[in-house]
Amino acid sequence: MNLRGAPDVKCDGIPQEPECAATLPAGGEEAAWDRWEHFAGDALGRYKEERNNPDRDGCSMLSPYLRFGVLHPRQLLAELRPDPNHDHYRSELGWREFYADVLHHQPRTTWENLQLKMNAMPVDTDARAKQRFAAWCEGKTGYPIVDAGMRQMLATGWMHNRVRMIVASFLVKDLHLPWQWGAKFFMQHLVDGDIASNNHGWQWTAGTGTDAAPYFRIFNPAMQAEKFDPNGTYVRTWLPELASVPDKFVHVPSESPSGVPSSYVAPIVDHGEERDEALRRYKLVTGK
Repeated sequence: MNLRGAPDVKCDGIPQEPECAATLPAGGEEAAWDRWEHFAGDALGRYKEERNNPDRDGCSMLSPYLRFGVLHPRQLLAELRPDPNHDHYRSELGWREFYADVLHHQPRTTWENLQLKMNAMPVDTDARAKQRFAAWCEGKTGYPIVDAGMRQMLATGWMHNRVRMIVASFLVKDLHLPWQWGAKFFMQHLVDGDIASNNHGWQWTAGTGTDAAPYFRIFNPAMQAEKFDPNGTYVRTWLPELASVPDKFVHVPSESPSGVPSSYVAPIVDHGEERDEALRRYKLVTGK
């Protein structure tokens, strides 16, 4: 009998079992509800103001349980009441369902640009690009908030959402690499890796997805870090080599009078120059 269908579907093959030294969250519904009770009793009341601060325990961290169906979004919605902070958390659950709906109606957008015009966006894929990608994967870009996020993911299988946006922006707009490279790496390492939320979140950052006017959104990693990790607590947690760097320079150690610590790395690119280059490339496509 000749097999038809699946054998002809293009795929990367069965991956090797990855090495995992990450400290993963406890499994099961009881663990999920324990985490909810902790979040609801503490951080939910400050969620709108503190959810973007990676130096605080301000996120529900229920994404792994939602990803594997241990909890259903409706169960969490039933726990919420009319309140600005609860409303904001409710909207985050809504974004998760929105991206699932986009993927349902546009399955090609798993790995293809939703906005077809963005197929013309120039991206780098040469040997130098691959070297920069390797530095990004290892958390060795010389931008502390980016490197801290990558190391958090490698160590725990999870990364703070604000930091996910920062490291994604750095890959597509400072390094000019295909968003698919970053999305695939995330899916290989995130315990909450949901293909719809992950890949459409990457497209939001890359400016190829559902956002109507994304081409000018380029995160400055140092400014983002100074705003959301003002004392460098998060960065120092994952980059102990910066422990002795003064707060003033912890997000830009290359500007410190004493220079970059020998155990860390100098920035692999200049953000200002790459921002201009990113805008130049977007203008080629959008005309704006």
